[in-house]
Amino acid sequence: LAPDAPRRTRPMAAKHVLSVQSHVVHGYVGNKSAVFPLQLLGFEVDAVNSVQFCCHTGYPKFGGQVLDGDALWSLVEGLDANGLAAGYSHLLTGYIGSATFLRSVIRLLRLLRERCGPDLVYVCDPVLGDHGKLYVPEDLVDIYRAEVVPLATVLTPNQFECELLTGVAVNSEADAVRACAALHARGVPLVCLTSLDYVGGDRIAMLLSERLDDARSEQYVLELPRLRGRYTGTGDLTAALLLAWLKAHPRAGKESEIPNFKGSSLGRFPLVLANSWTSDHLLERS
Repeated sequence: LAPDAPRRTRPMAAKHVLSVQSHVVHGYVGNKSAVFPLQLLGFEVDAVNSVQFCCHTGYPKFGGQVLDGDALWSLVEGLDANGLAAGYSHLLTGYIGSATFLRSVIRLLRLLRERCGPDLVYVCDPVLGDHGKLYVPEDLVDIYRAEVVPLATVLTPNQFECELLTGVAVNSEADAVRACAALHARGVPLVCLTSLDYVGGDRIAMLLSERLDDARSEQYVLELPRLRGRYTGTGDLTAALLLAWLKAHPRAGKESEIPNFKGSSLGRFPLVLANSWTSDHLLERS
């Protein structure tokens, strides 16, 4: 691939993200949920669209294109030929709509780790579905489970996705810890389980688990209010905020800073949703 491309071994910038996610014309999901918040937090973000739709797939009808692996690789070749593939500190991936595109993401990750060095952080949001329903073709589940999960630095599945990837039914905090242990055993250093429903009532939970060594891990739980309304793009925003928080709180070679998780921007996440709900209703009444 691009034999004459510059071979840098370090990222050009400490906060430069390549974000590979969906794009919609209307609404805020995928890159439209992740890019702007990361920019506000001081990151340079280059966006690649995995699909381009008129709106998210929860609408009764949507149109657009699902991009394939060749479309992604054409962009990667251009970046690499110009020496730009060596400039990233992070790879962030979200919704992917085809198996060929996902396999090209794996090739992309390996290329970036070759060009940028082994410290490149891969934050993988394995967008598969929610509440028992798949959003993507079923064959992507096996590819994530067997090929993508072992390559991730950080994995951010929701409860349904976690169950698909591990085979562990998550009905309690103990189940969530067991599921994280299964993902750690696959090679993932840091797992964040989002939107856990076992808490019940008017609360949901987010559980962060860090592998300390082959035998030990530590977990922290953040409970959040369950807000009325239906929201999309929340998982995409969560993964972006977690990426930013981890950059601000590096753990390598230091005492773990995971306890700061509860005071992070993720703890203020409900305010984003509450403001969205309020704004929508003000617009409806105006």
